[in-house]
Amino acid sequence: MSTEIIPSPAPAVLPARLFMPTPKAAKRVLEFFTTQINNDHTRKAYLNAARRFADWCEERAIRELAAVEPFHVAAFVKQLQGEFSAPTVKQHLAALRMLFDWIVIGHVLDVNPAHAVRGPKHVVKKGKTPVLTADEARELLDSIALTRNTGGGGQPESTEPVLIGLRDRALIGVMVYTFARINAVLEMKVSDYFVQGRRGWVRLHEKGGKEHEVPCHHNLGQYLDDYIAAADIAGDADGPLFRTAAGKTGALTGNAMWQQDAYRMIQRRAETAGIKTRIGNHTFRATGITAYLRNNGTLEAAQQIANHESPRTTKLYDRRAEEISLDEVEKISI
Repeated sequence: MSTEIIPSPAPAVLPARLFMPTPKAAKRVLEFFTTQINNDHTRKAYLNAARRFADWCEERAIRELAAVEPFHVAAFVKQLQGEFSAPTVKQHLAALRMLFDWIVIGHVLDVNPAHAVRGPKHVVKKGKTPVLTADEARELLDSIALTRNTGGGGQPESTEPVLIGLRDRALIGVMVYTFARINAVLEMKVSDYFVQGRRGWVRLHEKGGKEHEVPCHHNLGQYLDDYIAAADIAGDADGPLFRTAAGKTGALTGNAMWQQDAYRMIQRRAETAGIKTRIGNHTFRATGITAYLRNNGTLEAAQQIANHESPRTTKLYDRRAEEISLDEVEKISI
């Protein structure tokens, strides 16, 4: 009697029947989605791509993995080009290439049918992330209420800090002054803000498990000091830095904010500040980089602060040319 434990993976991490013709193939595909892809968003996108391709094959009676040929993948990519944007099509092709490569390395298939297939050309010279001007970013930060009046009813006037306001100003400040991604900011622990050489620093946990340390602008240091002191969380070194609020009481919980929480907060703050630009979590990364470069910052230093692998990526966040274009347009005197 065998005592071998046979895992039964959840359907959420298995793509489709096409990729599971044998137990060996099914195990290999499961390993790809569970051990080779660490990012949850990437895993979901690649699963969707594999399932979409499997459905396409099923509709054309291609039910054997070994029967998939390069021209099948090419036809699938061609059809996608009529339905999705070029980046989405390229992502689908990248997912199939990586998945089939993993299957070939595991000796389930002899060749990768997606290897020779070319995707659509897509050249990006400027990012699409909405950007605020430095003045707009300043107005947004200054519009956040940081204290409330607790007097009234015959009592002497007094004020108390608004924890949510201090939290939101500090969170936006980290993104603006360190060019950080929203997920890296929300994953910060209290101990990830620390003093070194008489200056505050933040430690960010970026993509691929990379730790990235950035010195704080003096404004950001003040924002974080005010928030941590008012929230009384300095002693909770391993606790989340940016925490959710408990209903309308304004009291902070011990739970970390989610990306959706930050997005809703930013929408509320933008509306209060009267900002019409449709901004999001990524806006402040582009806003900070553009403001830095406008003030004679160097592209190399901006790349280092933003923790980009390539200066080409950093250039996507540089929107100084947009202001030049607007100035030129205003010269059309009619």
